[in-house]
Amino acid sequence: MKTIHGIENFPADEASIVTIGTFDGVHLGHQQILKQLIDTSRKSKLKSVLLTFFPHPRMVLQPDISMCLIQTIQEREKALQKTGLDYLVIHPFSTEFSRLSADDYVKQILVEQLNVRKVVVGYDHRFGRNRTASLEDMYHYADIHEFEVIEINAEKIESTAVSSTKIRKAIDEGNIELANTYLGHSFTIEGMVIDGDKRGRELSYPTANIDLQNQHKIVPKQGVYLVKSKLKGRVVYGMMNIGTKPTFDTTMPSIEVHFLDWNGNLYGQAVQVELLKWVREERKFSSVEELQTQIQADEQYCRSSIPT
Repeated sequence: MKTIHGIENFPADEASIVTIGTFDGVHLGHQQILKQLIDTSRKSKLKSVLLTFFPHPRMVLQPDISMCLIQTIQEREKALQKTGLDYLVIHPFSTEFSRLSADDYVKQILVEQLNVRKVVVGYDHRFGRNRTASLEDMYHYADIHEFEVIEINAEKIESTAVSSTKIRKAIDEGNIELANTYLGHSFTIEGMVIDGDKRGRELSYPTANIDLQNQHKIVPKQGVYLVKSKLKGRVVYGMMNIGTKPTFDTTMPSIEVHFLDWNGNLYGQAVQVELLKWVREERKFSSVEELQTQIQADEQYCRSSIPT
């Protein structure tokens, strides 16, 4: 897969089949659309293209409303590399771009820039200024510009019962196993390992403190999770705490992972962590000793829950 930043950089001499959307999470519903796109591209000898936008359109058009994403754009790109897609086109979304009329959007973007021969879109696809144009309009433009519309009907989309909104809700509620089922892969967080307050070390459970470095990345419900990572080429499981460590009367939220059977130094390194299972709520303990006893129980539970 080749990633193109900006529609104007797409090699317009290559005829394409295109789908359009943010594809946040690259979940099972998205995967179904991509499979149809890629299968059709191979039969038709066309280049498969996903046109997506960054920042997310809602971040630009509704800046006062908080918007958290399942994936950063980098995480989304990594997930899409595994699909067999030919091109990921990431176009900067701006207020100016949002004002393109449906006519100009189809003619300038799809036809002239992406050299489209087929478009794969859902039954509820909207486009153009204020999203006023519908699928019916897309069929109209297809007749004018001689491309084909492949409609993914309501029954096919709704049969997956999956949406990015449902996944965000599951993550917010700590229901990580449901989120992973909807995604078709594990929800991940990624960040740099930074210095912490060394509380874990004092408890005989040293932790890697992860700085997400992306304010728009969704953070799961506070609590303890079973996680998995790949460190220096080795699969390692661990237990992660998201929260404020109330036993120590701190208020600053943090994300800390104790990796099981791991003694390496991770400071200053980027780490990706897969969340596998919810363990328990974060809570305040009456003493450090009580907390330590609970952490030992958490470790036993996590070890017993590691997939075999």
